[in-house]
Amino acid sequence: MADLNVPPRRPRDDRGWDGYQHPHPDGYRDPHAAPYAGAHPAAAPGPQWVGPDGFAPAAGGYPPQGGFPQQGGYAQPAGGYGPPPGPGLPTLDDDDDGDEPPNRGRRRALATLGGAAVVAGGAAFALSPQVRGLFTGDAAAGDATGTVTTDGNAARPSGQQPSTVRTYTEQNESYMGSRAGEALKRNAPTGGRLYGSPAAAAEATKVTVKTVLAKDPIRHLATRTTFGATPKMLADIKRLGIDDWLRQQLEPEKIAPTKAELKLAELQSLKLSPTQLRDQREQLNEKGVDPARETVDATIARQIWSDRQLFEVMVDFWNDFLHVAADFDGGENYRNAFDRDVIRKHALGSYPEMLVAANKHPALLLYLNQVDSRKDAVNENLARENLELYSVGVDGGYTEKDVRQAALLQTGRGVADGKYKFFAERHYLGKVKILGFSHANNSDDPVAADKVIDSYIRYIATHPSTARYVAQNLATRFVSDTPPKSVVDRLAKAYTTNKGQIRPVLATLFSSSEFWAAVGQKVRRPMEYLVATYRALGVSPDAAPGYSGDNRRTPFAQGLRQIQDKMRELGQYPMGKPTPDGYADVYLAWTSAGTMIDGWNEAGDLIAGYRKQFTFAKPEKLVAKPPTTAGAYVDALAQRLVHQKLSAKEKKLVLAVAGVAESAKVDATFNGAIAAVARTILASPQHHLR
Repeated sequence: MADLNVPPRRPRDDRGWDGYQHPHPDGYRDPHAAPYAGAHPAAAPGPQWVGPDGFAPAAGGYPPQGGFPQQGGYAQPAGGYGPPPGPGLPTLDDDDDGDEPPNRGRRRALATLGGAAVVAGGAAFALSPQVRGLFTGDAAAGDATGTVTTDGNAARPSGQQPSTVRTYTEQNESYMGSRAGEALKRNAPTGGRLYGSPAAAAEATKVTVKTVLAKDPIRHLATRTTFGATPKMLADIKRLGIDDWLRQQLEPEKIAPTKAELKLAELQSLKLSPTQLRDQREQLNEKGVDPARETVDATIARQIWSDRQLFEVMVDFWNDFLHVAADFDGGENYRNAFDRDVIRKHALGSYPEMLVAANKHPALLLYLNQVDSRKDAVNENLARENLELYSVGVDGGYTEKDVRQAALLQTGRGVADGKYKFFAERHYLGKVKILGFSHANNSDDPVAADKVIDSYIRYIATHPSTARYVAQNLATRFVSDTPPKSVVDRLAKAYTTNKGQIRPVLATLFSSSEFWAAVGQKVRRPMEYLVATYRALGVSPDAAPGYSGDNRRTPFAQGLRQIQDKMRELGQYPMGKPTPDGYADVYLAWTSAGTMIDGWNEAGDLIAGYRKQFTFAKPEKLVAKPPTTAGAYVDALAQRLVHQKLSAKEKKLVLAVAGVAESAKVDATFNGAIAAVARTILASPQHHLR
């Protein structure tokens, strides 16, 4: 599957971003600018819903097929929405090839589309006469809560809950609902209890699952809460103790920046505001600076070298959960600000506040086309994803009618002069009721109207279904691909009790026996494998002696770009998924022999020190005092790289690579085979598991 997750390569990686298209100066794209390749009829007068084929005709039919969706949209995850099957854009709800049941082919359709085909807008339909009258009459406000509807189709009627028209309720489950997924589930811990502290839970929990990993709680903690254990980190946990080390990680602002984090100043666009990025566009282009790609570069650097490892893991978690792709039309100006002001600001704080901030940030408003939505042409992208992906989840109890009312409520939010702006004249006025949230929504005061939307966002962010959805995803990230219901319930309760504050939820997670019992139950995804390899080898962010780079980027910046390019080849990089569902977090989504071999090849290049932009320890220097017999040397090198000895069978395989017996005498270079031996250890299950 990893091979199918590779977004298209952008042809101007090293030429800046002068090819991007930008929104209209007044904050939303001109609806008459023909964003599709094909010809479409002009929008009919009165309210229109923007669907995959542009404006829905007033009569309820669909526009002619043949056009291509505008850049900046996306292929709808977990069910999708679109016109009835027919020529033109494929529907993502089902595959009409006769060999699969309805709705089961959505993942295959998304993978086939990759990042090349994007869908703008929601389900194309005509508004009911009652709602249409709200905009064509003289009334200042209306009521969108009526029960009479004429829109929708057989697959998605207005009042139906979305999860009832899908095979799976969320992305990870779609992979785990296979025979292989069932096998993994049988080996996962089945239940547990909450202890008074993480250390108490670690001490009391017995690991019973089958795994090749050492059943060492310190190693387990280090690999699960970071992007890869290092000898220094393991020593720190032993010195501080589990509780104090976790307490330190949960206060990242108190952890000093590393040399690599200070070197991030070499990324020229990183500290610039969206307005500055816009104003300095030509100068940055001349230097070959792509701000969106530098945001990814900086994230990679922090994953490899930051001492705030749990914070970086949570940043990555939220980048998948509340996902905004780096490579979207607008990412060059706004993705770095989204990373700084939304994700990083709230990663260990309040998720409700994160979701509120995201919904008022230009990056999300552009990414999901909210800037195009106004009371006379409603775009439901953001309203749908706020429910389906960013809060309650597809089985959280909302209906299609809730999506449409939320879309009406959220009209008016847009972007002007690089900043968020609420346009009162575009905002729908009228009563709304969404998943239990109801409001008259009748104020023409822009501040008051904007606050109503914030209230709705906080409501769904603290909804019981959101608590469970966040808990399920956190348990999948930290416990196993099939986390026990007991720990999900416990995390959901902590989320609700603490009103969406994340630190107490993580404290509950690490004090749960399910976390400590799940040794070896998570496999590193391609990006995680690569980052862990850099960390295992102790790569330094300083350039190798004699390396000067080029005149455009420093060696550090150039090296980060090469890592990013390698991650793109592997199919996963920070903020890389083109669709808003983020990357899957389960092993079965990434089972690709080609990707695995590419990762091993990169490990070989790193051991050989081929990336001169950084400094590498020579492989014969990885073990300070290497033993003189082959078997003992393999044990010492495995302890250094994967923090445990290999099994007798695995050691035999490693020795076979070197062509020596266990008792053979070897020098520090393993008689010339040290690079091959180290690479083989980094290809072992012990390095692939986290």
